[in-house]
Amino acid sequence: MVRPRSLAPFFVFFLWSGFCSLVYQVVWLRLAMAQFGVTTPMVSLVLSLFMGGLALGSVAAARLGRRLGGTAPVLLRLYAFAELLIGLSAFVVPAGLAFGRRAIASVGVEADWGSLVHYALAGGWVGILILPFCTAMGATVPLAMEAIRRVAPRESPWSFSYLYLANVLGAGLGTLVSAFVLIEQLGFHGTLRVAALINLLIAVAAGWLSRRVDEGAAGAEAAPSAAPGPSRFALPLLFATGVASMGMEVVWVRQFTPYLGTVVYAFALILATYLAATLAGSSLYRGLGRSASRDLTAPLAALAAGAGLLPALAADPRFGTDSGLVVGALRAAVGIAPFCVALGALTPMLVDRFSGGDGARAGRAYAVNVVGCILGPLLAGFALLPALPERWALLVLAAPVAVLGARAAMRGPAWRAQAGIMASAAVALSAFTRDHEAIFTPREVRRDYTATVVAAGTGLDKHLLVNGVGMTRLLPVTKMMAPLPLALLGRPPRRVLVICFGMGTSFRSAMSWDTAVTAVELVPSVPAFFGFYHPDGPALLRHPGARVVVDDGRRFLERTRDRFDVVLVDPPPPPEAAGSSLLYSREFYALVRQRLAPGGLLQQWVPGGDRETVAAFTRALAESFPHVRAFASVLESGLHYIAGEAPIAVPSPDAIASRLPAPALHDLLEWGPHADGVSQFRAVVGHEIPVAWLANVARVDALTDDQPVNEYYFLRRLLRPTKRREDPWRFKEITAVW
Repeated sequence: MVRPRSLAPFFVFFLWSGFCSLVYQVVWLRLAMAQFGVTTPMVSLVLSLFMGGLALGSVAAARLGRRLGGTAPVLLRLYAFAELLIGLSAFVVPAGLAFGRRAIASVGVEADWGSLVHYALAGGWVGILILPFCTAMGATVPLAMEAIRRVAPRESPWSFSYLYLANVLGAGLGTLVSAFVLIEQLGFHGTLRVAALINLLIAVAAGWLSRRVDEGAAGAEAAPSAAPGPSRFALPLLFATGVASMGMEVVWVRQFTPYLGTVVYAFALILATYLAATLAGSSLYRGLGRSASRDLTAPLAALAAGAGLLPALAADPRFGTDSGLVVGALRAAVGIAPFCVALGALTPMLVDRFSGGDGARAGRAYAVNVVGCILGPLLAGFALLPALPERWALLVLAAPVAVLGARAAMRGPAWRAQAGIMASAAVALSAFTRDHEAIFTPREVRRDYTATVVAAGTGLDKHLLVNGVGMTRLLPVTKMMAPLPLALLGRPPRRVLVICFGMGTSFRSAMSWDTAVTAVELVPSVPAFFGFYHPDGPALLRHPGARVVVDDGRRFLERTRDRFDVVLVDPPPPPEAAGSSLLYSREFYALVRQRLAPGGLLQQWVPGGDRETVAAFTRALAESFPHVRAFASVLESGLHYIAGEAPIAVPSPDAIASRLPAPALHDLLEWGPHADGVSQFRAVVGHEIPVAWLANVARVDALTDDQPVNEYYFLRRLLRPTKRREDPWRFKEITAVW
């Protein structure tokens, strides 16, 4: 029999359950983006549905357990069933998302450029798919708490913090292991199967434990707690901390992206730092706080509110602008760790004291916190960040925590005085720190729900930055992306599609052919800077044939019924950027093929990458199109891939140049580097590289949505010989070797 005080099995269960839950959240979100679009509303929908399921399960589970008997064996069997149900999601959700995409694409909402119908259908379908499994995840906490209440009654007043500690530890491990190991080796579907196996093992172990549990403890009531009773501010504070924690996480991503970059490991490190610091705070509470004779709500809330503003200081560019995973991770840790430590102690303390070990009350408190976690990202992403600099958004999110914390412990004017002092200090900190865009002069700044966009520089030294990361510059290579495939088309183009607007250079070049041009851009503020980079930009946008659509490129291809003579794809740099594989994958090229007119061409520019990335990109294209050719761009700054259904004839540079209309030729030569069209094209078509050779520079499969080789590279670069790590495989080296 299991001894009444033996809680080790529950710790192990929740450690691995937390591991799996994080894996499911990350992978489901990525799969949903691949099917329904990499847009902020879609991300918000998925995360809100995930958290909503947790809240629903946490409220309902304990009551269900009591109605079904309420003994420890019954509760453990319900817990085992919940884990088994969660494991089934690894197989149901991916298949369901793919089916839902096909079904929604077939109901004729593609013409709805406002996309409200699409989001309603996509969100409804995602909800149907994931809510049952998320509800099961939320149910595990109150079910386990009720079981502990019967198995180890003297420990039950602090059972939530015990399970919370294990769950946070598991989530941290899930973040790091999935990002740095599992997805690279197994892909998204393989990683889900690993999580499903773990859920199955937990279910089996919990079922076994239900047969071995000490029945003598069943039905025993918890011993009275020596800790202070619950504050009437517990639920408001739990709601406020939920809003603040998840809302600030959205702000942190913007603040630290200039220093961490846009690779998946940057986001994983921010999340891992958040979880590690939360774990430290929970451990401190478990070791010290739960035995305190006084209520620590006010000091912890004050600490959390004050520390919530430290990221503004840590992200201030006056302390340096160096970037990289190590430097950025240290900077992020300094900024966010104190806040997370305080919150890691405050949240479980509030739930423990509100619930007293009662699973139903804990479920109610946890649900209130989760509702705050749902609203926090929506408030930050759609209200605060579009209107305020990041440091002021932090202040707005931290203020309710500070006020409620002060009010929880004080009466009369004292709490107002403390709140006033904290508010003054917070305003001073926010006022005297600077956001990253302050380093650029001159500059224009726009904020929206997707990103902070900066247009900076003068003359030909102009830059486009999204969340502090350089996207593009005024370079000759961008002038070649449109005229090369348009000239090779061999006939006057009727419609051209540009995926990724950027500075609008390719869009402008295509417009010089006097054809209808559609551009798709994910970030709403980016097209607004067209005139900053090109004085004739606003006039071009008023042209009857010009159209700019703010949407995800893949989703646009799914929805449109138009066919295009040329599709130009210029994904954001670097080639390792998170989500960029969705514009390089075999599934993406299948969509492009459906939207090409007969004889149409795809131009795919690849800026760089290691050997495996180059080979995976090339294989995906070669397996998707029967005819592909590759050319080194001007100044050897990347490769132009040209793909189509029919053989691609490449005439002489003189013949290609002669096909350009006079405005297109003028546009091509605007920034050089050569003085005439013949020389400009000779610099490209004279440096063709065989596709078969590029596809075999490394032994790797074609890039797919499930195996994003370019985004997940940690192990292969770590295990390379030192010489290869010091010699990155960029295109200048590729062309030199060839």
